[in-house]
Amino acid sequence: MKKSIKDLTDLKGKRVLVREDLNVPLDDNKNITDDTRIRAALPTINYLKEKGAKVIVVAHFGRPKGEFKEDMRLTPVAKRLSELLGAPVMKLDDCIGDAVKEKLAELKDGEVALLENIRFYKEEEKNDPEFAKKLAELADIYVNDAFGAAHRAHASTAGVAEFVKPAVSGLLMEKELSALGGLLQNPARPFVAIVGGSKVSTKIGVLDNLIDKVDTLIVGGGMTYTFMKAQGFSVGNSICEDDKLDIARDLMKKAETKGVKLLISEDVLVCDAFSETANTQVVLASAIPDGWEGVDAGAKAIANAKEVILKAKTILWNGPVGVFEIDKFSNGTKAIAEAVAEATKLGAKSVLGGGDTVAAIEKFHIAPEAYSHISTGGGASLEFIEGKVLPGVAALDDK
Repeated sequence: MKKSIKDLTDLKGKRVLVREDLNVPLDDNKNITDDTRIRAALPTINYLKEKGAKVIVVAHFGRPKGEFKEDMRLTPVAKRLSELLGAPVMKLDDCIGDAVKEKLAELKDGEVALLENIRFYKEEEKNDPEFAKKLAELADIYVNDAFGAAHRAHASTAGVAEFVKPAVSGLLMEKELSALGGLLQNPARPFVAIVGGSKVSTKIGVLDNLIDKVDTLIVGGGMTYTFMKAQGFSVGNSICEDDKLDIARDLMKKAETKGVKLLISEDVLVCDAFSETANTQVVLASAIPDGWEGVDAGAKAIANAKEVILKAKTILWNGPVGVFEIDKFSNGTKAIAEAVAEATKLGAKSVLGGGDTVAAIEKFHIAPEAYSHISTGGGASLEFIEGKVLPGVAALDDK
């Protein structure tokens, strides 16, 4: 267990450096098109404000590759953060150095400052100790609330924690670690995981670790066809990783040995062209015709998945089971989204992860509240589920 800001007793007047993930999308006019990540940071920032801390927020934006770039400044983020807090945010034009220290000296208790894009310095991603030390000079306390960047060993996510103590988690980080940790350490059973997405290669570690934890593993999306081909079936024009067939066979064998039910789509929707106007048909996943491509789960596969999901007490869902972006190919993913929401209503604990999963529930107009927890960290949540150590978490103080 890691310490959180709730474990700190005296915050009044303390300079608190808070790492947040504020990497939001902008349109061509520099308007924020989705402020979800800024909103996710509010509980921690408001908590520190209310306790009378001097809040110094550090964040990255885009991929400036260690150079100052005008179009990647955090000015639009500062404006939106100020609106959501209902209080002015001091926006700085740099993130280290004497000029920054002088400006921060003006910060009063309960006020918020936002440092400039930390990735303007190449030392950030290199986790340069001298750079981390300069960041540390700005603060009395370090708080990491950026779960979405916790799998990066960067100066502002890990290095700085060596030079500032206490180093603790923010409320969002704490919530993520509690939800994902509880899922893997002591899940109510049956525990069902649904893992979709296009490639086995990006999910090998996840699948391997989950087979040790779950009762049923539902594999969907483009990965289906690698598993099918690994069993000797033709997959037509479907996406398939020929160099991962042995891994797929090993995973199937491991599931059988462990007594884990591995549910791979029995039937699939195939198309003759990758478009909304394509001809489609439902076929057995083991009998995809030449020239056709699998793009969604079929009716039997959907029914089988729903039956398992509705009996589950713990559910992890990461990745769509079809090309949900095209309406014609979205039935499987929609059915999974609705089934997980229904199971949650029946008392199951559900945890969703991955940007595509979140995009899917938004497309189908399902409220985030329909699920127990939606992770804000795509890569970080995957690595956590894989059982990997996240540098941004490991650097924090233990309870």
